[in-house]
Amino acid sequence: MRQALIGLCCLIAAGCSSRAEISARKVNLYQDWALGPGDSLGDYEVQSGLGDVAVDVRGQRIYMPFDGSIEPDADSEGLCIIVSSPEVPAYLFRLCGIQRPRLGYQARHTTIGVGQVIAFATLRRQRDGTWAMVEPAQDLLMKFLEKP
Repeated sequence: MRQALIGLCCLIAAGCSSRAEISARKVNLYQDWALGPGDSLGDYEVQSGLGDVAVDVRGQRIYMPFDGSIEPDADSEGLCIIVSSPEVPAYLFRLCGIQRPRLGYQARHTTIGVGQVIAFATLRRQRDGTWAMVEPAQDLLMKFLEKP
């Protein structure tokens, strides 16, 4: 019932949005590594890179840990999404490997997608406006993984 009301409010306030209407987010990383999500090694596609924590979730749901937005990651060839929230404005979260993710605004505890192996990266805003990968906190990662 609550999700239906949120959806109705979204329709009234902002109109419907489809996956095609959500713009990809470009994140300027402070670090520069040779390989990252979307790159190729011969005929193989890279799923994660340095700074990511890959977790075998075996097809389980991934949840939104707080109210916020989900956008496609502009640099990952559709492999990753960027999660942001006003609750943690100095951080972004990049998740790679989610199948058919829900894009746009999502409420806390909403299922944002499923996957087999999900690569998580935590990004911290730097003074110059770039983002640096930092070690993700285990308790925060668990909020993406545990059913509320």
